[in-house]
Amino acid sequence: MTIYPLTFHLGPLTVTGYGIMMMVAFLMAGWAIQLDLRHRGLSEEFAADIVFAAVIGGIVGAKIWYVLLTGDWDALIRRGGFVWYGGFLGGVAGVLATGAWKRVPARWTMELTAAPLALGYALGRVGCFLVNDDYGIPSTLPWAMKFPEGLPPTTVANLKQFHVAFPAEANPLQLVAVHPTQIYETTLMLLAFAWLWRLRDHQHGVGWRFGVYLTLAGVERFLIEIVRAKDDRLLGPFSLAQATSVLLVVAGVWVMARLSQPDPVPVPAALTEKTAVAGPGPSR
Repeated sequence: MTIYPLTFHLGPLTVTGYGIMMMVAFLMAGWAIQLDLRHRGLSEEFAADIVFAAVIGGIVGAKIWYVLLTGDWDALIRRGGFVWYGGFLGGVAGVLATGAWKRVPARWTMELTAAPLALGYALGRVGCFLVNDDYGIPSTLPWAMKFPEGLPPTTVANLKQFHVAFPAEANPLQLVAVHPTQIYETTLMLLAFAWLWRLRDHQHGVGWRFGVYLTLAGVERFLIEIVRAKDDRLLGPFSLAQATSVLLVVAGVWVMARLSQPDPVPVPAALTEKTAVAGPGPSR
């Protein structure tokens, strides 16, 4: 199966599938937060605050991380040049800072963003698929895909740069079918979202679901890295993403253990003002 990137032009503007899906990811994550707040009978306005902070913090963090890694300061004003790790940290910092400004305890912010984070990540990976980026290693499975215009194309020469071994006589320009790891991640994180969403009325402490999210996200990424084409290595065959995944799992397990018992946290005023839809009171 051969897949080409989704790109089109609106006048001088180039629109990519990645850009579309990133917008969809933020909007759907915000909608999920809004529904959760409505379910609890709380103000839905905080959902927009979280999304706005995540967008701004994510863009700034991704840019700064890229510049620190490459030393390319001109990237600050270019369209490209983003790093996911920086975007994640910047987004988290922005959301927590907004919560603090609104006097919303961090545990409430963690509780409300756990499931939406999984949803947003799943949809963001659809964007990666639509621009043919972040694919896997060669595969002979029926659903393996070739990306002739990928980032970069899935040729023998490019895959060698990702530490994939080929016979010496292999044609460097030959297109190779690879694992569509973007689709794998989307599927797994949608399942994670569904489970986290069902846990909204759990009987643990406020913020416990965030620990579940960190654990699921870490395990998912660690496993995906096994079949993903990657150009970084840390501790032998392991990648930087896998090392980060281990840290996420450790942090997630700690949060789950720390908040395993019911521990009511007062609902802050910012979440009770201007309640949009009447409903049952807070579940905790």
